[in-house]
Amino acid sequence: MTRRRFLGRLASASALPLVAGCGPRGPDLPPPGTVGRAALLAPLSGPRSALGQIMLEAASLGGNPTGPTAEVEVRDAGETEESAVAAAQAAVAAGARMLLGPLFSGQSRAVAQAVGGGVPVVALTNDDAIAGGNLFVFGITPRQSARAVLGFASGRGVRRIAVVVPPGEFGARHMAAAQAVAPAFGIALSSPVVTESASGLADAVAAASGGTAPDGVYLPIVGGAFEAQAEALAAAGLQILGSDQWSAIEPFRVPALRGAWFAAPDPIRFEAFALALEERVEAEAGVVAGLAFDAVEMARLLGRLGLQDREGLLREAGFDGVLGPYRFLETGQCERGLAVLNVAEGATTLIGGVGA
Repeated sequence: MTRRRFLGRLASASALPLVAGCGPRGPDLPPPGTVGRAALLAPLSGPRSALGQIMLEAASLGGNPTGPTAEVEVRDAGETEESAVAAAQAAVAAGARMLLGPLFSGQSRAVAQAVGGGVPVVALTNDDAIAGGNLFVFGITPRQSARAVLGFASGRGVRRIAVVVPPGEFGARHMAAAQAVAPAFGIALSSPVVTESASGLADAVAAASGGTAPDGVYLPIVGGAFEAQAEALAAAGLQILGSDQWSAIEPFRVPALRGAWFAAPDPIRFEAFALALEERVEAEAGVVAGLAFDAVEMARLLGRLGLQDREGLLREAGFDGVLGPYRFLETGQCERGLAVLNVAEGATTLIGGVGA
């Protein structure tokens, strides 16, 4: 399932008026007049070409051209580092001052190295470990999700929290993100609980928390034994917290998640964008489409202001988009304002968050 389907249970919205007003920090872009040029690098060929086509449609939403002479051109990054580098070099040779994408971290690193420090690369990956220099990470990261939902939980008095993740790199990234943001909210994290099983999970969480049950459990990764783990935690009466990963499922269809809180992009903004895009494509809009749209709108704005460079990306005012407000940091990472949703019977409800 993509994000659009569960957001439809939250709110309805008129599509085009909100999409027209979702540009960076203001309802309208300045008129064309400067010589800004950027390129979106999307996987238009290979196994993920369908996703690349949705990115292409998102980039041209609202009637904006994406051809070779347009403000933002779309080029095929393919699936390999070599194909992404070739696309990036061709785009820069054709006059691109800023690159949006690629979608994958390996490609993004290779592109940033190949084009040099003078060309900012706004990668759509969620791997913020690669950020730095001319490489800015634009995807929704584990740290952004943890910051939103743990901050909200702390405000509700949930400050003794255990984190349950499966073994492997992705689980380690979510664990590290929670550990990084918890101190700022006065949260005491338990020892990590790394398991792919739901058996004895409530006891394991209590043991990791010093022998007594914590106030809540952060269960960020969907897949494997996720639903069984949620059932075990709900049966123990624990407040369950989730990440943006939950957008890949329909949380309200999982009884154990009723009353759980999770991080997600602002659903009302995204609904308008999704409806507008789905009028053009036979697929539901997802986060990647939103990232492509927001990146293109940002590049168009900076191009018209003559600021398609590092200084422009680091503008104090930040930006606004269909996935919410955001701003880039000197480190190349992105601070993003996410919403916090509550899982109810048959729906999700907006209860907090947003604001980069």
